[in-house]
Parts: sequence; structure tokens; C-alpha cells
Amino acid sequence: MSENTAAISESIKRIDALGKVTGETKYPGDIDVEGQLWMRIKFSERAHARVIRVDKQKAEALPGVVCVFTSHDVPVNEYGLVIKDQPVLCGPGSEKTGTDVVRCFMDMVAVVVAETDAIAQQALDLIYIEYEDLLAVFDADEAMSDAAPQLHPGSPGNLVAQYRIRKGDMTAGWEDADVVVEGEYATTWQEHAYLQPEAGLSYIDEEGRVTVIVAGQWTHEDQEQIYHALNLPPEAVRVIYPAIGGAFGGREDMSVQIVLALATWILRRPIKIQWSREESILYHHKRHPIKVRARWGATKSGKITAIFAEVVGDAGAYNYTSNKVLGNAQLTASGPYEVSNIHIDTYTVYTNNIPSGAFRGFGAPQALFAAEGQMNRLAHALNMDPLEIRLINTIREGSLGAVDTPFPKGVTMPQVFEACGRESWWRETAAGWMLQQPTPPADSTKRRGRGMAGGFKNVGFSFGFPEHCWAGIEVRGSAEIERVILFHAAADVGQGAHTALSQMAADAVGVPFDLVEIVASDTATSGSSGSASASRLTFMSGNAIRGAAKIALRKWQDEERPAVGEFMYRPPPTTAFDPQTGKSEPNFAYGYVAEAVEVEVDIETGQVQVLEVVCANDVGKVINPQQLQGQIEGAIVQAQGYALMEYLVSREGRILNPYLSTYLIPTSLDVPSKVKSVVLEHPDPIGPWGVRGMAEMPFLPLAPAIAAAIFAAAGVWVDSQPFTAEKVVKALRRQGIGAI
Repeated sequence: MSENTAAISESIKRIDALGKVTGETKYPGDIDVEGQLWMRIKFSERAHARVIRVDKQKAEALPGVVCVFTSHDVPVNEYGLVIKDQPVLCGPGSEKTGTDVVRCFMDMVAVVVAETDAIAQQALDLIYIEYEDLLAVFDADEAMSDAAPQLHPGSPGNLVAQYRIRKGDMTAGWEDADVVVEGEYATTWQEHAYLQPEAGLSYIDEEGRVTVIVAGQWTHEDQEQIYHALNLPPEAVRVIYPAIGGAFGGREDMSVQIVLALATWILRRPIKIQWSREESILYHHKRHPIKVRARWGATKSGKITAIFAEVVGDAGAYNYTSNKVLGNAQLTASGPYEVSNIHIDTYTVYTNNIPSGAFRGFGAPQALFAAEGQMNRLAHALNMDPLEIRLINTIREGSLGAVDTPFPKGVTMPQVFEACGRESWWRETAAGWMLQQPTPPADSTKRRGRGMAGGFKNVGFSFGFPEHCWAGIEVRGSAEIERVILFHAAADVGQGAHTALSQMAADAVGVPFDLVEIVASDTATSGSSGSASASRLTFMSGNAIRGAAKIALRKWQDEERPAVGEFMYRPPPTTAFDPQTGKSEPNFAYGYVAEAVEVEVDIETGQVQVLEVVCANDVGKVINPQQLQGQIEGAIVQAQGYALMEYLVSREGRILNPYLSTYLIPTSLDVPSKVKSVVLEHPDPIGPWGVRGMAEMPFLPLAPAIAAAIFAAAGVWVDSQPFTAEKVVKALRRQGIGAI
């Protein structure tokens, strides 16, 4: 065994770097096999309607068309990550009630398989669908009214889920308050805009399994949804992830997986599909639009005495992960603060809009936009420094959360706030923390301001989900270890997970990094790793890898060759919200973040430019510093797009700007001139090597920090995202600022 085992905390070059920069790496859309057929999907032409008839005769008569599949062909016509509330194909003929109804424009009605992609596309236009239009609803508040159509049986008021927090004595909290601030906050959809649109290839493998090569975030969950819909045993389905061109939560739910498997299982032929960018934007889920109505009270000394919030989230036509996203929003709607009196009502609501689902931050960015907006309003109303008031109220070790139970050990929110202030524009004085004002710009039409916000988010799955992660380690050699093979199902969606996992395997076994190889992302070779989501993968995988390595090394010492260790890591259990009070132990670990920003506002045009961002993260332990910095900087740019420019236009359920020429995302020219990554390493008590997950954390507080900086610069609060130039200039004019 080599003594040169340093692998942790080294910026080791990514194992997939060469193939990606040379173009040799294959993504699902790059993979072809001899004799493959091509697939195209017929999507709904209505926001809400009953499908009376699907006439496919003309399409099937077109030369080159092999088959047209409809709802009649789906053995179990339902799927869904949390609730199986969505038909695979909408139309008559299924046993399950309600599968003949389309509830949004992204519902699939028919699937064409043909000899070429062009023929399949041509056949789509030959399919005639007879609809019976139904009443539709596109506003979440309206959807809860008695007059709204009910979109799903068993969901009165179109409620997917409803949560409550009742902590303390609200009457006493309001009586103790010297100042009360109120606000209404609104966020909108955000498109994931990952580099690689949806694509996949399906075939029957050498063992007779229907095999789907696709991009996703959890191979075994994709496998489960496929075998459920096809009514097959698990061992009959195989899912493989090759290179994945980004995800951000956008691949947690199904796109092409089930219909590819269905067609191949029936036809016994390989089949390929490749979506365009337009199809990708139109037909996969988005970040949740969430409205928050908030009222906060505090004493003259800055102590928060009461928090009231009503949170309404638009789930769209199907649940996807909406009930979990809004559960997370409920947890973070009171911010990273310990408050004795809290009253929060959260509603997850079905509408006929495009489904909402997982996206980096998972409800926390929306809720923290409101919570940190309220905190910044309190600081202004009390004439207090925004960092000082945060440190008065921040959660600490032993603090009770909004759900009236202590946070897991390892709370470092005060240290994160202080580091953010110290590394940006705050100075600690005898009187407390004080913000230094920016130098005014030379241009008389521009104003500069600085703002701060912070937050926290769970690491791992929440609310009682049976969290788990499997790893396998095989140690090969004779007298000395010559090779270590890591078997793991983790999805590397571009974040460098496979490199980080290999680093942890090298350290756990005690060998140089270059002796480790990874066999990954194939249900045929690994147990379930859980999803590449919830900032969990490094944390969960690291614990699983250490467990597997320990077993393998024990066998190695017993001279078993090769020595194989398998281990399933399960963290401490969590519990769901109490339906009346919200009391729970929702998570086993958290990550903590704070950000300070400086912006420049043009008071004539309303244009906002982010000049500098300082982001402080407690990551527990750095595995790969370069990758960590990439995560921080990438999250900040993505959050900047969310805050300032990404505006998805949806009218009556139809997306009107499904192109990157009209849905604008940040480019290299929009990146702040300076992003300072401040990395803290306070070990998490149960994290491997002390690791905390952090991939989502830098996204969380940027929008409220920018909103605070806009107020500091120009004297206007902008409470709906994105803060487009049009919104900002209207706010300025309402205050009599700028040109008439």
C-alpha cells in the first residue's frame, strides 16, 4: 500500500475533463446503434380537456412509420416521483380514472416510432385528436376557490398539500413588537436551461432487459418508474447514464424514459429520441412560482418577536416534487433566525400551468427572498445595520427551529454571517457591525448600493423519507493493492461528482488517486445511490464509500483477493410535519450561507448591474477546492439570472418564449466583475471527513441581497422577481426618481 495517499482537499483534475474538451465524450444524443428507429411525441394541444378520440390511421399509413402508441398501449398508465398522478399517455382506454384528461400543454397523447426522425415528425401532423374542452385555472389563489375546476380527484380546493406551523403565542409576539413590517413577495418560473436537451436510446440488452440510456439524476428511480408503468419486474429494466449535460433538478422527473422503454419492449427494436431546445423548454418542469405574504414584528433593539407568513406555490398540473418543495419553503419562510412566535400556512396548489418541480434550492430561494426581504425591511425601519440585526436573531448551536425542535448539531450560521461581513464591506466596531458605503459612480444617472442576505438548507432528503446510499469497493492485487474499483450509481450531472467520489475512495482505502477507477450510473452494476439532488451526493456517498472501504480492507487483511466490500449508508431518521403544529425533525444536516453584493442602478433606464459578490459558505470539509469554487461561482451566476433577467412568459398555460433568444440567461458578459468565494470548514458531526453538502447554498440568498442593494442604491423595494429594468424603472418613477 502506497504512503502517497493524499486525495482529499486536492484540486485533482476531473476524470472526465479530457473527453469533454476534445468532444470525445458521448452524451445520450450522441449515441447511435445499427438498425435504430426514431421516436417523436405528440403533446397536448389544450391546457385542460378530455381526450375523446385519438385517430392514428393516417399516421400509421405513412410509409416508414412503424407504430403509433396511445394510452391503450400502456400497461399501468401512471407515473410520478412522489405521487403517481400523471398519465404516461393521455387518452381513453386506461383502467385508471382520469387518464383520458390532459391538464397542461406538456401532457403526452401519442408516440410515433418511424424509420427516420423526419418521417416520425411528419406523422405527428397526421394524428387527429378530438378534445372536449374543460374549464381551466392558471392562478394558484383562484385554483383554491370554490368556483375553480377540480383538476384531480381527491384533491379538493386543488390542494396537493397544506402545511401549518403554530409556534408560541402570536398575540404576545405582536404585543412585544415596537415595529411591524409587512410585504408581499412573488417569484416566477425559471427554466433549467441545461446544456443538453432531453435525449435517449432504448434497446434490449444481452440479458433480455429493456435498457434505457438517458440523462437523469437517479438511475434507480428512473428504473422504478419504468418498470411500474410497464408492469414488469425490476430485473427486466436497466437504466444507464452516460455523460449528462447539466440538470439542476430538471432531470429528477421523467421526460423520455418511460415511452422509450414502452416502445422498445413492444417492438423489440432499438429506438432513439432527441428533443430540440424549444421542446426542452416547453415540455419539462420549471422552478415553482411562489407568493409569500409576510408580517414580521421586532423590538427597538432588533429582536424579532413574531413572524406570520402565508406561502402559496403553483404546482402546475401534476405534483412532481411540489409537496416536498413547498415543505422546504415552509421551513425557510422564517429565515435563518430563532423566533419564539411563528405562524405559517403553506399551500401547494394544482393549476393548468406547466408542472413545477425540483430546481437548485428546492423552495428555499423563493421563501428566503421573502424572509430576507422582511429582515432587510426591519433593519431599515429600526435604522439598524443589516448584519448587526441578523447576528442578534441568527440560529445558533442548540437553537429551536420554526418546527420547535433543535437544529442538528453543527449550526454555524453566526460564523458564516460574520465571515461574509468581514470579507466584504462591514467593519466590527465597539458599537457593533457597520457597513461601509460604496464610492459613488462618476455617471450622475447611476447609483451604487450594497446588500446582504443569508440562509440555510437541508442536506439530504427530508420529512421521513427513507434516505439511503449504496457503495461497492473492490480491492485488487497480490501482495500490494494494485487497483481499487468503486461501484456507484451516482449521477455526475456536470458537477464533478465522479471525481470527488474517486477522491474519497482513494482516501478511504489509503491509495493514490490514480489507482482508483469508477464504474458508475448503471442499475446493473450498483445498488441505489439516491438522487443527485438535495446537496446530498458527496455527504451520502462519502459515508457509503467509507463503509464499503472498511469492509473491503478487513477482507484484504484476511487475504481475500479480490476483496469486495458493499455498504448501504442510512443517516439518522427524520420526521414529517405534525399536521396541526408543524413540529417535526425534518432534516439530519444543513448547510449555511451568507452573501453580500454591490450593485449599480441606472435610475434613467432601471438597469441593474451586479458589480461584486462575496459568498461565505460553511462546507464542513473541502474535497476538491477547484470544483467547490466552480459550484459557488456557477450558482451565483445562475441565481443572478433568476434575480434579474430570466422571465418565462406563460399565458393561459402556454409558454410563449421557448427559445434562448427570448428567454434570456446570463452569458460571460453578465458575470459580476468579482466573485469572492469565502470557504469555511467547520466539520459536520456526521458528515464524511466532516463534509456538508453545498451545491445549492450559494444560490439561496442572492436575490434578496440584490433587492437590498437596489434599495440602498436607489431607495425602492422591488418585491417580485425577476428585477427587470422595466420593473425597476416603474418603481423608481412611482417614487419620483429619475426622468419624467
